[in-house]
Amino acid sequence: MNSEARTRWVGRSTVAVAAVAVIAFAWSRRDTNAPLDVGRMAPDYAGASLAGDTTRLSDLRGKVILLNVWATWCRPCLKEMPALQRLHDQLAADGFTVLAVSVDNVNFALGDPAEAVRAFVHDNAITFPVLLDPTNRIENAYPVHGLPMSYLIDRDGRIRGRYLGPREWDEPEFEAEIRSLLDTET
Repeated sequence: MNSEARTRWVGRSTVAVAAVAVIAFAWSRRDTNAPLDVGRMAPDYAGASLAGDTTRLSDLRGKVILLNVWATWCRPCLKEMPALQRLHDQLAADGFTVLAVSVDNVNFALGDPAEAVRAFVHDNAITFPVLLDPTNRIENAYPVHGLPMSYLIDRDGRIRGRYLGPREWDEPEFEAEIRSLLDTET
């Protein structure tokens, strides 16, 4: 084999080995890269509450959870917050909670993003848990294709709904869907 043929062979072999390595890596991560379809187990997520302690999604197992990803600079997010609060008020005693994850960061908030979130929560009398995620780590576990993005999770930790964009969460159709999950035993 002459040197030109050897160079081509080494080049092709290197490309083939690299391709196999990429395919093997993608295959090994197939579960983490899979979309979060309805019926799949909800990945765990942990974030800092407004009080500074850590709240984990798995700590809420046994409740029906509406995981809502939002930001104070997102007008549609702000528009749906009163309906989220009303829904929380109506169903919290039955084992339902909203878990709101703010992705406000220093690029969008004027000053400290945590202070912007605290002010919004206070001014709007939000009583459900709100977590701070200024580095948007939520996207490591949950695809966020825009804001607001919400995931409905049943008592067993399975995803039962995925919603992009604002909703009137206290409308009868959503309340009925959530009540049906609350009526299901774990």
